[in-house]
Amino acid sequence: MKKYLLFDLDGTLTDPKTGICTCVQYALASFGIQEPDLDKLEPFIGPPLKESFMGFYHMSGEQAESAVEKYRERFQDKGIFENQIYKGIPKLLRRLRSRGMVLAVASSKPTVFVRRILEHFHIARYFDVVVGSELDGTRVNKDQVVREALRQLFQGGRVDRDQVYMIGDRRFDVEGAHAVGVESVGVTYGYGGIEELKAAKSDYIVRSVEELGSFLLRGAEDTDRLTGFQKLWQILFPFLLFYLVRGIATDLLVLGAGYLSRVVRGDPSGGGMSFLRDFLFLWNGDGTLAGLTGNATAIVSALGFVAGAAAVFCMARDAVTLVREETRLAHLRAEPGSSYGLCLLSGLGLVLGMNLLLELSGVTGQSDAYQAVAKSQYAAWLPVGLVCYGIVSPVAEELLFRGILYARLRRLLEPAVAIAVSALLFAAYHGNLVQGIYAFVTGCFLAYAYECFGEFRMPVVIHVMANLLAYGLSQGRVEGTFFVSWPVCILCLLLGAGCIGGLYSRKRKR
Repeated sequence: MKKYLLFDLDGTLTDPKTGICTCVQYALASFGIQEPDLDKLEPFIGPPLKESFMGFYHMSGEQAESAVEKYRERFQDKGIFENQIYKGIPKLLRRLRSRGMVLAVASSKPTVFVRRILEHFHIARYFDVVVGSELDGTRVNKDQVVREALRQLFQGGRVDRDQVYMIGDRRFDVEGAHAVGVESVGVTYGYGGIEELKAAKSDYIVRSVEELGSFLLRGAEDTDRLTGFQKLWQILFPFLLFYLVRGIATDLLVLGAGYLSRVVRGDPSGGGMSFLRDFLFLWNGDGTLAGLTGNATAIVSALGFVAGAAAVFCMARDAVTLVREETRLAHLRAEPGSSYGLCLLSGLGLVLGMNLLLELSGVTGQSDAYQAVAKSQYAAWLPVGLVCYGIVSPVAEELLFRGILYARLRRLLEPAVAIAVSALLFAAYHGNLVQGIYAFVTGCFLAYAYECFGEFRMPVVIHVMANLLAYGLSQGRVEGTFFVSWPVCILCLLLGAGCIGGLYSRKRKR
């Protein structure tokens, strides 16, 4: 949620069609132009009047000023009240104010008329700042209006543009917002329409007053009713459930493997049992069981992940669905393929660079816990390791960490904080310094990719790619080659950082 909301008036808070179009009709008649169809005059709703008279009826500047005067002649006493407030707007404004949001009106209509309309509909009390154009013809461009509204909202101090939305129905509202560096929310229930708003590159587009409320208050309705402990439990419960079920399943599978070892050891027929005997188990010289092979360990681990993922699957499905609905408005325009390419290149550079950095800096050799994990994982046959550690485990982890934990954190915290907290949980979960550092960095990137594209498949694909790449390289015997060197490490990190920067810049421009 953002705290400061700037609303356009006409076509956003109120439907002014009858009043505006009738007054335009009146002004045109003074020039001998008869326009009986009010629908044809709808384009006058939103932009500055003088520009509209000049653009739509090819008037000179002097003629347009005279037309504006005739328009106001009728509007100030009669047309101003030929207006109606959109259903649901008063209720929405009350809800927004009750959540601590600061509201303002930024309209191209003269300020004196804006105030009279707000008072007429008994909604003036909801707005801390009301800014419009001036009757002398100054401050008519929307960027000027928005800039003045921000100046008054922030009392001449530093404007926190990341906390501001400009909400309107026309391209002028979108362009005004972008001109001063704030995000725009286009509403299609007014007079601009979705194609106009898309062409203007509105950051978000909503179709109704109800949808506007859901967007502006996303997450607040549910989380406001929760106590601090309930919010904490929302995060801890799926984490603990996943961890507990995975641990129990792993222990049971190890017991099952012990039983299977007795079966294959006692089977004299050979064949398939003989294969399993060597593929899954290590034997002492006297034929007694010495332990599980890397293959068996990988399979047991993977099945444990499957059990943990199954335990939280319904929660993950619901959370992913909710995030998709909440972020749908930000992704109405299809992402170009190049954005997906930048994201994948970012992940590639980050994964390679971090692996090389940890290896070259000597961190990996200083952690006994990491060495034990690595020895166990890399003891598996390559195809088994790729499936178990490269596909199964990352998919299960994504269901928990991005699918549930990040999805819930983003409803409680600002996105940047939610990304960092989810990454810290991901790091702590791995239980050793080396994987913790790597998991925090990649966890931040995975959550950012999810937020950036609004698609759960993005962190899943990147995580799988990262694990497959890391596992494949570890088995590729690249130690001692030029690949494991500082120049390659720095190049990979620069590639990752550069692509992340390019992706961020592109998203900001869209």
